Amino acid sequence: MHFLYPAFLFALISLAIPVLIHLFNFRRYQKVYFSNVQFLKEIREQQSSRRNLKERLILASRLLALFFLVMAFTRPYIPGPHAANAAGQKAISIFVDNSYSMQTLNREGSLLDEAKRRAKEIALAYNINDRFQVLTQDFEGKHQRLLSRDEFNDAVDAIKISPRSRDLQQIINRQENLLNSQGNTGKTIFVISDFQKNLIGNQPVKSDKGTGINLVQLTANTQANVAVDSVWLLNAIHRPGETEKMVVRLQNYAGENSTKIPLKLLINGSQKALGGYVVKARSAQNDTLTFSGLEPGWQKGEITLQDNPVIFDNQFYFTFNVKQQMPLLLINGGTPNVFLKSVFAADPFFDVKNAPDGNIDYASLGTYPLIVISDVKTITPGVAQQLKTYVGKGGTLCVFPAVDADLPSYTTFLQSINSAYPEKLVTANIKVSSLNMQNPVFKNIFEEFPQNPDLPVVKKYFKLSASGNGNENLMQVTGGDPFWASYKSGKGKVYVSSVPLSDDFSSLQRHALFVPAMFRIALLSGNEQALFYSLGHDETMEIPSIQTSEKQLLKLVKGSQSVIPDVRQQEGSTLLYASDQLQETGIYDLKKQDSTVSVMAFNDNRSESDLSYYTASDLSKLVPQAGDVLEAGKGSLKDKVSEVSIGLQLWKLCIILCLVFLAVEILLVKFFKVDQPIILQPA
Repeated sequence: MHFLYPAFLFALISLAIPVLIHLFNFRRYQKVYFSNVQFLKEIREQQSSRRNLKERLILASRLLALFFLVMAFTRPYIPGPHAANAAGQKAISIFVDNSYSMQTLNREGSLLDEAKRRAKEIALAYNINDRFQVLTQDFEGKHQRLLSRDEFNDAVDAIKISPRSRDLQQIINRQENLLNSQGNTGKTIFVISDFQKNLIGNQPVKSDKGTGINLVQLTANTQANVAVDSVWLLNAIHRPGETEKMVVRLQNYAGENSTKIPLKLLINGSQKALGGYVVKARSAQNDTLTFSGLEPGWQKGEITLQDNPVIFDNQFYFTFNVKQQMPLLLINGGTPNVFLKSVFAADPFFDVKNAPDGNIDYASLGTYPLIVISDVKTITPGVAQQLKTYVGKGGTLCVFPAVDADLPSYTTFLQSINSAYPEKLVTANIKVSSLNMQNPVFKNIFEEFPQNPDLPVVKKYFKLSASGNGNENLMQVTGGDPFWASYKSGKGKVYVSSVPLSDDFSSLQRHALFVPAMFRIALLSGNEQALFYSLGHDETMEIPSIQTSEKQLLKLVKGSQSVIPDVRQQEGSTLLYASDQLQETGIYDLKKQDSTVSVMAFNDNRSESDLSYYTASDLSKLVPQAGDVLEAGKGSLKDKVSEVSIGLQLWKLCIILCLVFLAVEILLVKFFKVDQPIILQPA
C-alpha cells in the first residue's frame, strides 16, 4: 500500500489525545449510604468492571475513528499493474479522434462531442499541477506542448472534424515523442476513439515499456453507408464532342443490401447522367456512365448520391482536360518519315512535331503523350536516358528501328526500359499470321473481322528477344516470332516493331491496318494528370512541367481560399506538396499569377466510410501494452481514470470506517449502562 500524501501520517500523533483523556478522566463519585458495608463492596466491584470495559471499548472506537480519519487524508492506494507513479508531477497525452466517423450520432450526441467531454473528465481525474497534451488527427504543431488543465480544456473545445485519418501506431509514436522529452515525469497516454477497423493494421501496436497506454472506446450506433469509392475514364485521350465512358465504383459498407441508390453525374454544373443502383452487402459494384457534348478545356465533374444519415462521403469530385489538339513528337534520323507524317496529317486533332535525334528539346518531352522513333541509326546514351525517364513517368513510346540500325545501341536502350530488343536480321518471305484482337490497339476496331484477312507481307525482319516486361504481341509472323509487340515500363508503355517503315522490309507502312493501329496507339497513350486526389494523405501531386520563379508562385484557389503548395521540379514534370494545408474537399484551380494552368479535385479519405469497429477483445490483442479498454458509459470516467492512473484508492473506505467507529462510540455511550442496580439475595 502507498500513500498519495504521506506527510499527513504525522497527524497520527493525535492518537495520543484520546489516550490521555482516558487516563486522566477522574470522575467524582456520588456518596451512597448503605446499611451493610459488605454488600456495598460487592456492588462497587461489579460496577467498576463494567465501567472499565465500556471505557476501553469507547477508547478503541475513538482511536480507530481518528486513525482512519488521518489515513483518509493521506490518500492510501494499492498500485495497479498499469498505474503511473502517483507522487510528483505527471505528463498525460490525450488523443481525441476527430476523423469523419466521429460525426456519427449516439445517445450522447455526436461522438466528437462525447470525446471532448471524456477528455475533460480524464484531465479532472489528475492533480492541478499535472500537465496535459491534446492531440488530434491533424498533428498540428501547436499541440506539441504540455498545457495546464484550463489551457487543455480550451484546446479541447477548439477541436473540429478533420479529413485526416492516421493509424494508431502513428498516433502513439507522436504522443511518445513529446512525453519522452519530459524527463522522469510519469508518462500516460489516453486514446479516445470509436476505434474503426481502419485505425489499426494487422500488426500489433508497439510502444515504450515505461509508458502506460489507456484506450477509451466510444460506442456508435450501427449505420448503413454507401459511398463512391473511385472513378476512372475509359478514354485515355479526350476529344471535343466525343462520347466519354466513365466507370463509377460504388462500395456498400453495410451488412445488408442497399437498393435504389440515386446517383447523379454533373459536368461543369450540367447534369450528364442519372440512375439508381443496387449494391450488395459488403461488396463493390462498377457501373458505367456515358456522356458527351464536351467543349475543349478543363472539365469539372461531380458525382452525387443520396445516402442518409452518413453524408460526408456522398460527393465525389474529379477533373480532366479535353484538348483541342493532341501533341505528338516524331524523332527521326534527320529526315521526317513520310509514312508517319501522312498518317497523322489525316486528322487535324494531332499536332505533330518532327525533331532529328540530335536536336531534341528534352525539357518538353513530358508534354507529349506519344513519342515515335523511326529511322534513327544509333540511340545515343543521352537520348536513351531522357526517353527512359519519359516512359517511367507514364509516357508512351513507339520504336521503329532504322534500316541500318546499330543493334548494340538499341539493345542497351530497350533493355533499360524492360522491352525486347532486335537481336539479328532474319530474311524470309512470309506474312503476318495473326493479330491479337484482345489487345486494346485492335479490340473493337473492326465491326466484323474477316476469316481470311489480307495481312502485311514481310520480306525480312529483326528477330526480337524473348525478354521484356508485360509482353503482349500485337502481330505475329508465320513461325510465331513477334512482329509488333507492346511492353510495360514504369508507368508507361513501349511498342517495339521488328521492321523499319521501309518497303525493303515489309508492307506494314502501306497496309490498311497501319493508320488505325497508329491512331489507337496515340489515343490510348497519354500521361494525364490524375482525375482526383484524396485529403488526409501526404500525397505528392505530379503534373506536367510548369516553370516557376520567385515572383510567379503556384497557388491552389477555391473561392476565397488560397493555398501555396511546396513546388519541386524534376525531369519532365512538376511535383506539388500541399501537406495538411487543404482541409476542404472540392475542385481547386491551380493558378500561376492570374492564369489557370490546371484544375485539381480533392475528395475525402474513403477509409472513414467503413463504419465497422473493433471489439474490446480485439483491441486487447492488437494493443497488448494497454490495460483494460475503458468503455464510456453514462457515468463519469473520473473514478475509472483515477484507478487506472493511481491504482485502487482506499480513502473512501477510510472515511466509511471512520464514520462506523464514530457510530460505535455513540452506541456505546448511549446503550452500554454501567449503573443499573444489582439485587443480591441475603445468605
